[in-house]
Amino acid sequence: MRVAIVGATGNVGTSILRSLESEERVETITGIARRLPERFRPEKVTWARADVTRDDLEPLFRGTDAVVLLSWLIQPSRDLNKLWLVNVEGTMRAARAAAEAGVGRIVYASSVGTYSPGPKDRFVDESWPTGGVAGSYYAREKAEVERRLDRFEIEHPDVRVIRMRPGLVFKRGASQGIRRLFGGPLFPGFLADPRLIPVVPAVKNLRSQVVHSHDVGEAFRLALTSEEARGAYNLAADPPLDAREIARTLGARTVPASRTLLRAAADLSWRLHLQPVDPGWLDLSLNVPLMSTERARSELGWSPEWSSSETLLDVLAGLREGSGLDTPPLSPRTGGPFRAREFATGVGRREP
Repeated sequence: MRVAIVGATGNVGTSILRSLESEERVETITGIARRLPERFRPEKVTWARADVTRDDLEPLFRGTDAVVLLSWLIQPSRDLNKLWLVNVEGTMRAARAAAEAGVGRIVYASSVGTYSPGPKDRFVDESWPTGGVAGSYYAREKAEVERRLDRFEIEHPDVRVIRMRPGLVFKRGASQGIRRLFGGPLFPGFLADPRLIPVVPAVKNLRSQVVHSHDVGEAFRLALTSEEARGAYNLAADPPLDAREIARTLGARTVPASRTLLRAAADLSWRLHLQPVDPGWLDLSLNVPLMSTERARSELGWSPEWSSSETLLDVLAGLREGSGLDTPPLSPRTGGPFRAREFATGVGRREP
């Protein structure tokens, strides 16, 4: 089996490579990215440089059995046109190229963010509406890609499309990439020490699901090697993380917090370029439903090895230690000395 992975150098991509290294049914992997790693050389991987918005992708996909679509920008959060061009138009451009190259299987990295607002007191399956959350550009774009994939499947019935919908994806090796995207250059790593987090703000409905990146990599491996997998699969670890569970994990206590004030603080700090994410991410966390993972467990045989609490502690350790992998999105060196390159982006104005 030959696989091409678009966006292979990021958080999820490196975990998929990790899982496919020992998969005997996978013979070769084409790792595709705009910025190629210098020393990161997993087994079976041949690297190719390409941009989903402008390069000819069909030759890279020709002769391939499956294509994994991971390319997605979180930043620059202040340039929504660029995000749409890469995330929506670029993803569908890659999907069409795969179909034109005769690829029979596409695995797309969707997200919990594709779902319309839903319950926090019960779990929903993959049939929950996928209209996104209006206040989140990330959710709007994920929902738009899924709508376009619906049409794509009608136009290309010979291509089997698999949509993986994970919660928040963390791992120690991606911690510096995650910090650059969501914390920015002013975030001090030492604050990720549980001993320095005595309280956790308790906000109504702020209850989210996370999953370890290595477990997501395994889910993709199972989907890629399945001859029957099709459609959407939710991916999340137990238990869901709310203030009480986070406080228990960190040995902290909860304190009531105002949703309105928290959103105002997120908005003001974003407008002042103190951190790189707009308040839409809070809207997303407050509104997306809790997902049932029964389909992935029963049809793919997937079972996460990491609990949500273990995943949280793993990424916190990586933030404290400055951990990363030797790829441009994840390396601690990407930000430059004293994070100078990160400051130069305008904290959300340009891609880090």
